[in-house]
Amino acid sequence: MKIIINHQPVDVKEGITVMEACRTVGIDIPSLCFLKDVSENASCGVCVVEVKGARSLLRSCITKVTDGMEILTASPRVREARKVNVELILANHPQDCLQCDRNLNCELQSLAFQLGIKESRFVRTRKKYFPQDETSLSLVRDPEKCILCGRCVAVCNEMQTVNAIDFSGRGLNTRISTFFDKGLGATYCTNCGQCSLVCPTGAITEKSYVQQVWQEIHNPDKVVLIQTAPAVRVGIGEAMGMPYGSLVTGQMVAGLRRLGFSKIFDTNFAADLTIMEEANELMQRIHQNGVLPMITSCSPGWIKFAEHFFPSSLSHLSTCKSPQQMFGAIAKTFYAEQTGIDPRKIVVVSVMPCTAKKYEARRPEMDDAFHYWKEKLQLSENEHFFDVDYALTTRELARMFKESGIDFQHLPSEDFDQPLGVSTGAGTIFGVTGGVMEAALRTAYETMTGRQLKDVEFLSVRGMKGIKEAEIDLNGTKIKVAVAHTLKNARFLLEQIQNGISPYTFVEIMTCPGGCLGGGGQPIPTNFEIREKRAASIYREDEHKKIRKSHENPEIQYLYEHFLEKPLGEKSHHLLHTHYVERGC
Repeated sequence: MKIIINHQPVDVKEGITVMEACRTVGIDIPSLCFLKDVSENASCGVCVVEVKGARSLLRSCITKVTDGMEILTASPRVREARKVNVELILANHPQDCLQCDRNLNCELQSLAFQLGIKESRFVRTRKKYFPQDETSLSLVRDPEKCILCGRCVAVCNEMQTVNAIDFSGRGLNTRISTFFDKGLGATYCTNCGQCSLVCPTGAITEKSYVQQVWQEIHNPDKVVLIQTAPAVRVGIGEAMGMPYGSLVTGQMVAGLRRLGFSKIFDTNFAADLTIMEEANELMQRIHQNGVLPMITSCSPGWIKFAEHFFPSSLSHLSTCKSPQQMFGAIAKTFYAEQTGIDPRKIVVVSVMPCTAKKYEARRPEMDDAFHYWKEKLQLSENEHFFDVDYALTTRELARMFKESGIDFQHLPSEDFDQPLGVSTGAGTIFGVTGGVMEAALRTAYETMTGRQLKDVEFLSVRGMKGIKEAEIDLNGTKIKVAVAHTLKNARFLLEQIQNGISPYTFVEIMTCPGGCLGGGGQPIPTNFEIREKRAASIYREDEHKKIRKSHENPEIQYLYEHFLEKPLGEKSHHLLHTHYVERGC
């Protein structure tokens, strides 16, 4: 149909919104509540436009175009209305931009600058001041910075189906809150952090451990090891001003050395180790009539989701720890023995795309390295330590780089340290939805058939479709597999299992859209197009790896030969496997 935008005739598709129509001709209408595929509640009033014949300004994010519509996007009336709406929001917003984690990356701050707002004409209208919620191990909520856009509620309720937060109160007392104001740490929040990823201000941020890590780095009595997840290498470049999806593995390693970490290791090594255990666990369940389908257990957000909402299905979860936790256990046992370092002096820091990893690192059962050494070193409970000491997000690492004045884009490319820095392409693709499944199948196929896999790429489990299916022939044993990302899609598969109608043998579930590369700790913004670019970079690194199957990693082979003995063995059972608990709703 034909419409007119700012006096210019335009041909647009029927059924699209005014905002979408304007963007097709290069006009970006601002909004603080609208977020494609997440939130369309039209609450902020910033996206208004003037339409000929309409009695009032219309909100472009929900108004559909009609044939012959005449639209003005920047008339004096429109500009003044947008400015007043933002000023009213600012009247109830703290003026602490310099201390805020979202400084220079805040949509409200940017919009105020764009609209030329230089003073606050209005007084505060909210009657109460609400304290920060720091009950969660992963996230911090600051209600004073909340602008009631509803994005966090939408992503939690619609994309993740968790409903941990919602609108509460009325009128001037309206706020985003948890059930009975208990705080996120006392609810069934899965710590996925998608709320922090879509928040336009600093109302929800990750709980930062940057200062504690700085202290450990500069403690001469500590050996600080750092591991980096596969999705970080395609996200950290964005946070440092590079194009979306930039693959910066070597520069990232160089930057970490300049921060002062003792050794730079790769979580991909532990991903290969996870595959060794997980692929063998799958084959054991198939051959011994174990509980099927078996579901991957690498994503801590989805694990907590299952513990809350589907406790009867916990036996379907693989008992394997995530790569982060396997790395911590191996670093403080095998690596400590190999190097002669007292495990009490080792500090393991992980850089993850995920806020839920902070919670996972403090799960009570994640202290197997301590129990490994307890009798050998006669440790007391006062000397207790966890396998992983600190989990940082990609955003936190970027802040450390910036604080140190590191010119990231001009760093040379350097290699990870050995032995825990050697990995395969299979470990790399853990960062994208379908990657764990594909990596496991590469190993399971060759182990079961005894034949070399000619084409290692299982394209049927790739892509951003919410649920993907495939049938794999393992030496005459055909298994049906499924891959899901986001908890909404996970719920669908778990309900099938709960109802006894699941057709699958093996299922991969990732909490966040696109998998880890879309995690709650990744750079802001993160949207569908950006996730696609990150995925392409992850697959590119896999393609260029000399070794693309986990079981062919020479350092993994050495680890089993000289320490673990065999997959699913006694030592592996104690260090690399775990259990889950029913949490209830």
